[in-house]
Amino acid sequence: MSHITICGTSPLSGEISVQRAKNSVLPILAATLLHRGSSRITHCPRLGDVEAAADILRHLGCKVHREGQDLLVDAASLTTQTIPPALMGRCRASILFLGALLARCGEASVGFPGGCPLGPRPIDLHLHALRTLGAECRQQEGMLHYRTTGLRGQEITLPFPSVGATENAMLAATAAEGITLISNAAREPEIVDLQDFLQKLGADVRGAGTSVICIRGGRSLHDAVHCCIADRIVAATYLCAAAACGGQITLRNTDYRHLCPILTALQQGGCTIRSTEDTVTLCREAPLRAAGTVRTAPYPAFPTDAQPLLMAAMLRAEGETTFIETMFTHRYGHVPPLRKMGADIRLAGCRATVRGTATLHGDIVHAPDLRGGAALMIAALAAEGTTEIRDIHHILRGYENPVETFGALGACIYEGNCKGGDTHGTTQPLQSQTAAGRLFPAV
Repeated sequence: MSHITICGTSPLSGEISVQRAKNSVLPILAATLLHRGSSRITHCPRLGDVEAAADILRHLGCKVHREGQDLLVDAASLTTQTIPPALMGRCRASILFLGALLARCGEASVGFPGGCPLGPRPIDLHLHALRTLGAECRQQEGMLHYRTTGLRGQEITLPFPSVGATENAMLAATAAEGITLISNAAREPEIVDLQDFLQKLGADVRGAGTSVICIRGGRSLHDAVHCCIADRIVAATYLCAAAACGGQITLRNTDYRHLCPILTALQQGGCTIRSTEDTVTLCREAPLRAAGTVRTAPYPAFPTDAQPLLMAAMLRAEGETTFIETMFTHRYGHVPPLRKMGADIRLAGCRATVRGTATLHGDIVHAPDLRGGAALMIAALAAEGTTEIRDIHHILRGYENPVETFGALGACIYEGNCKGGDTHGTTQPLQSQTAAGRLFPAV
């Protein structure tokens, strides 16, 4: 699939099940290296980033294959402790293999991680945590070479609650002699999910979800089966799309507690939200209102990954919404293509002010990154005419079957070109099935 075409302005309705969390699966795949045996990740989503992590495992000597919806990893033997830059550059989470390899082998050589171009994303906190545990590092020809004669438990105080640094420290500390305390740890639900998997392996890890995590290293590990939590950012994507388009949708397999700041913003915009233990329902019938001021910050505050999604939802809202991005300097890559579609967005440093406009129009746009690409899908669903989104490899890094999922909610969305030529900027009805791709007509 090279691009996605969307014909907008149809309300969304229906029920869908939310995929498992990319940001849980990736550190857990790195954690499978800790045990000389087998791990099964059930309901593992088929994503670009997951395949990149699986390729790293295969390169290291692991056996990785799918059985239906499950991903099986056999890490009984490794053939190398080196991950070349070409593999490391495919996703940001590749840096987590550093801590896992140090725990398993006592040495590791890795390139620098890739990921979305969101501005400077230093790994100094990762390296600080590993040095504190007793690893020595040298950098040579674009590679990081780490070695240790034995990891030892220490107190690691993170200057900032970095998710990746917390995860890398957790992985390495499972093999460290004694007790490791991670202070000012990240508190995201994905950290708790990693702890749950490590506990299933037999590791002694406690405190995830709080600012202090305690790991007693050196425990013997065994095979494990794990099902990751639902992806809260994917859930936010479909909720923001329903807010933008109107209608009513229900998300199954979703923990509303992981979505509180997003749900609060959508309620402020006039959406009605009902939740149970594992479902969230959003209904938007009246015109959408602006959400006031939204500031991104570490969990449990408003997540930076959801900022582009809510911004896309607010493009036609009545009034003015202000976004203050505190996490990444280049998190506004979605603003130029949104402006191309008619959005009224003013940028001033870390602040973006969105003034609701009566209409958006379809256009040809390029996904700048993962969440920015999802924001373009939301905007296209609310725009008049047809939008063609290109560079969708960014979107497919984190969204499993987005065309089918949006189609199940009644969106007019399909893969490839429209039959009969370009319908850009028009409201021409789309035909039911084309050679270029599958069409999901509006209902």
